[in-house]
Amino acid sequence: MALCALLGWNHAASAQPMDGKPVVAVLQPNPVPFSESLLHSLKLPPGFEISVFAQGLGNVRWLQVAANGDVYASRRAQGEVLLLRDTDGDGVADVQTTVARIGRVHGLLLHDNKLFMVSDRALDVAEVQSDGTLSKPRRLLADLPEGGNHPRRTLGMGPDGWLYLSVGSTCNNCLEANPEHATLLRLRPDGSQREIFARGLRNTMGFGWQPKTGQLYGFDHGSDMRGDDQPPEELNAIVQGRHYGWPWCLGARVPDPVQPQDPPGTSKKDFCPGTEAPAATTTAHSAPIGFLFYTGTQFPKDYQGDGFVAMRGSWNRSRPSGYRVLRVRFGADGKPMGMQDFVTGWLLDTQPPTQFGRIAGLAVAQDGSLLIAEDQNGVIYRVRYTDR
Repeated sequence: MALCALLGWNHAASAQPMDGKPVVAVLQPNPVPFSESLLHSLKLPPGFEISVFAQGLGNVRWLQVAANGDVYASRRAQGEVLLLRDTDGDGVADVQTTVARIGRVHGLLLHDNKLFMVSDRALDVAEVQSDGTLSKPRRLLADLPEGGNHPRRTLGMGPDGWLYLSVGSTCNNCLEANPEHATLLRLRPDGSQREIFARGLRNTMGFGWQPKTGQLYGFDHGSDMRGDDQPPEELNAIVQGRHYGWPWCLGARVPDPVQPQDPPGTSKKDFCPGTEAPAATTTAHSAPIGFLFYTGTQFPKDYQGDGFVAMRGSWNRSRPSGYRVLRVRFGADGKPMGMQDFVTGWLLDTQPPTQFGRIAGLAVAQDGSLLIAEDQNGVIYRVRYTDR
């Protein structure tokens, strides 16, 4: 399938203003339980296969993989962090242990033999013990902004040695009172020197640094209630001190016609041209969650340095979008050049629409396979290349 034709791919595309009031659909496909037969209905590129690494995990969201292959997984609804271990190398976790209990824990980050864990308003850290369990968590921050509509925080460690923490907006298109909402924050790993790195990011949960260039990229959620096709979901090259438009601009610097208020001291018309345009866009309301760059060696060589993004799936669209993992192709210059389906099939071809997977976090396993967390049925999938 052609890279630049799929899912409305449009490099730095312009979101067009809508004529009149948008037609808004509220349609969330009905959930169905996971089964082995549904597993076999998932579609991947030739040479790849998908299996189950673990299941029955409840609200499993974010994943981190240790150097020894241990997998740490957050379960936000249960307020737990799990340790999953495959002791016999068959690709299935046969050990499951709760290693931390933190209310509404979501984002995880392994760094320097420590596991950082972020919940709605707090950041904790614990030492990883020799058996993979954790020391008693130590609280670094307890005053993160309130969650509102987007309380699920995520973490990353930059090549500069700073900890990056995403804080979503509280709303669809309000003017935030707290300047830390709708931002990417940066702070020292001990919790000090916290600052706003970039603004105007409605909800950038998945972000990472392109291996070749070191450029930070993140997928941002567009506003709801704009109709089926506005605004597009954005892949942004995130640069310190820049503004990415929300809540006044859509897509490539287009003033939002539904937003009734102007930025302080200026107008949307004057403000939007000075914001950062997306590096790429894709289908509206697909809800990008996990995003990472592939750094393993198990996949073919041309996957090196490419990205994967988990599209959780729409609710605000008359024809559902998302419910898939996309591959984001990066060129020799380290810049995005297209997107294509990688894993599809969680959205079933039924009437009314049904689905068996709301996918969330991604991780590259020790052996180079790709792990995909799905928090509706509590499954972690494993994708590997077999060349069959």
